[in-house]
Amino acid sequence: MANFWERWFHKPKNQNKYSLADIMSGVLPLYTNSYGNNVFASDVVQQGIYSIVTELKKLDPVHERKRGGDILPVDDNIQRVLDNPNPLMTTSDFIEKIAWTLLLNDNAFVYPIWEGNTLKGLYPLQPRTVEFDPDYGGTGAVWVRFHFPNGYIGDLPYEDVIHIRHKFSVSEFMGGNENGQPDFAPLLETLKLNDTLLKGLAKSLNIQTAVNGLIKIKRMADYDEQIAKVKEFERQLQANESGLLATDIANEFVPLTKQVALLDATTLEFIDRKILRTFGVSIPIVNGDYTKAQYEAFHQKTLEPIIKSLSQAFTKGIFSKRQASGFNNRITFYDKELIFMNTDQKINLFDILVDTSSCYKNELRTAFGMRPLAKLDGQLATSSNKENALNNKDDENGGKASEKEKDEEQDDEQDNGGNNGLASDENDEKGGGVNNE
Repeated sequence: MANFWERWFHKPKNQNKYSLADIMSGVLPLYTNSYGNNVFASDVVQQGIYSIVTELKKLDPVHERKRGGDILPVDDNIQRVLDNPNPLMTTSDFIEKIAWTLLLNDNAFVYPIWEGNTLKGLYPLQPRTVEFDPDYGGTGAVWVRFHFPNGYIGDLPYEDVIHIRHKFSVSEFMGGNENGQPDFAPLLETLKLNDTLLKGLAKSLNIQTAVNGLIKIKRMADYDEQIAKVKEFERQLQANESGLLATDIANEFVPLTKQVALLDATTLEFIDRKILRTFGVSIPIVNGDYTKAQYEAFHQKTLEPIIKSLSQAFTKGIFSKRQASGFNNRITFYDKELIFMNTDQKINLFDILVDTSSCYKNELRTAFGMRPLAKLDGQLATSSNKENALNNKDDENGGKASEKEKDEEQDDEQDNGGNNGLASDENDEKGGGVNNE
């Protein structure tokens, strides 16, 4: 592991020796990471992004392979790394780090570390500056140079890096604007308006509590005497317990009627909605009191595009073209934990799964909050109607169902439940192979 960092990441001796190739648009492919410092100061922005991140960290990354019309999980070292990306992070930590970086910068980089043909770890990178060389050494290969805040730099082949892009539009390499940064200019204007409104609200509240009345002295009095009269009135007011206060004929208390117009809730909610709309989040999602329809809209509009980008970027970064296209390997981020279903809807779903022998008994238990049982390990959940149908056939045949029918039932169950592990592909040109240990 140490050799990897020494090879690719080092402190520059002379940065002037490095030159960048121009790209077709004539824009220098150098991107500085702004890390969203300005917009992140807003609590509304933090709440909106956090609402997305907390959902994405529930994702379950799976190495799988398509075989014919079926999709089967692959239990190998790649899956083990997906389950434990690196010594510092759990899978949810790993996804959370990527999600925050992506939403604040419109770009996120992950580097897979290989030892020979074995994947050993996945590390999210947080560079300050990123440079692209689209014709490294005249080879036609794209390389990327990362500059980190601690002064280290890293030169890596771009095909060996997992790059997740958000709002991939005008830049040829990066998500965001032409400089590879999030375009927060419109959002900053809204945040300034929100800040002005909140400061105005604070001033209005201060005005309401600043002056409540006047002490009217019905004769000529110098400044010191006026101050003394006010302090005496305040003393009597603070010491009073009955709520009644007496004054002499020389003094008169005149209450001030204040009509300070505060911001209405509709205006404040409009501003919050406008800010949150930038990230595809609604107020019910932030508050956590959403309906099923509201969550489904949030899932389809905001979460699904990011989930698809994650799946495709990890597939591209971990597998070679031959492994991905020829052997149908892929990484899929499953979001079953994100599906919002009540108990009745879960029952309807598992009715379908059980009738088709498509789930295990322990899977059925855990879906309803019950812990799995060791004695049910590997047992498929089968519909009682299906079992009764077989028993009826036994009775009709004098207690002997045809051997062919029983064999067909056993074959169906094996096809649905067996073979969690698959034979590995042959090693090829990618930095690592797909191996089972």
